[in-house]
Amino acid sequence: MPLKRPSLMALVVVLASGCTAVKMSRVRPDYEQVDRQTTKRLVVVTAPLPAGNERLGQLWSLIARRYVNQNRDFIAKENRVDASADFQPTSACSEGLEGVLVLKPQNVELRGNGVEAGVTAQLFRCKDGAEVWAAEAGGSWDAADPLYEEQRALYVSEMGEEVSPYVAPSFQLLKAALDTLPNPVLSDEDVTEKIELGE
Repeated sequence: MPLKRPSLMALVVVLASGCTAVKMSRVRPDYEQVDRQTTKRLVVVTAPLPAGNERLGQLWSLIARRYVNQNRDFIAKENRVDASADFQPTSACSEGLEGVLVLKPQNVELRGNGVEAGVTAQLFRCKDGAEVWAAEAGGSWDAADPLYEEQRALYVSEMGEEVSPYVAPSFQLLKAALDTLPNPVLSDEDVTEKIELGE
């Protein structure tokens, strides 16, 4: 019987090592009264560039834009990158946008057959620059993951072989953080607009 406990602990350690750790998530206390109705249309910006790599920054912004459109009730209209370390979120605001979803990479490194990475993600209002939501996540993942082979092939076909080892780890990291986003309320017109994005 004593052998079962170490075996179970080893299993837990192995399973946990492949998981993302969402270290923090917060939403404004007035979200329900304010932003749930008004902060729906977003631009996604990765700033600064992960590992100083513009193509990787583009990958993160594109994955996040598509993920938010497919799995949350936001209307993410654009994705961009900004290389500056002192990026100001409201500088990305333009007509028709109500918020900026910023992805700030932390320690993105290729390690052996995988990637170790972290992200601080924040949603800011365009009208006053206030933070609406934030999350921090990090972990390490294998670059070759059969569960994400379809995504890897898609992004490599769009962006080139350079992004190949980063696709599965980036998708898992960003999914973990973005799954903590609250959902806004969409009107019928908003739903139509979201459908027309085709994502």
